[in-house]
Amino acid sequence: MADLPKREVENAEFVFEVMGSQKEGIDAIDLGDALRAMNCNPTLALIEKMGGSKKRGEKKITFEEFLPILSQVKKEKDQGCYEDFIECLKLYDKNENGLMLLAELQHALLALGENLQDDQVEELFTDCMDPEDEDGFIPYSRKS
Repeated sequence: MADLPKREVENAEFVFEVMGSQKEGIDAIDLGDALRAMNCNPTLALIEKMGGSKKRGEKKITFEEFLPILSQVKKEKDQGCYEDFIECLKLYDKNENGLMLLAELQHALLALGENLQDDQVEELFTDCMDPEDEDGFIPYSRKS
């Protein structure tokens, strides 16, 4: 079995119960979501390399296959974290007041790096963002 602490294995069991089942596994298209549920931040290329698929129903990943994948992804160094993301957003904070233009964030998500689709960005904004103010600005970080 993978070199994961008992608590991580228990968390992975829970993820599998929510996303599929331990007996039948999860659809390979959901590998990235399962890894993210385990506090990983894999790139799309890494997900594909680890066995993720782009079409539902192509293959399943069993729990026994998932644990070594999780272990390997946790060791990956090429993953950003929350603090890295905030540092990037500070580049758009021209007034250094914790605000950035919503339009700039939308552009970055749609055009830079592993870009999102329009509907994904809209869902993200609806579910996770404070509304923009009358000047089009949003807070980009939680206040401590």
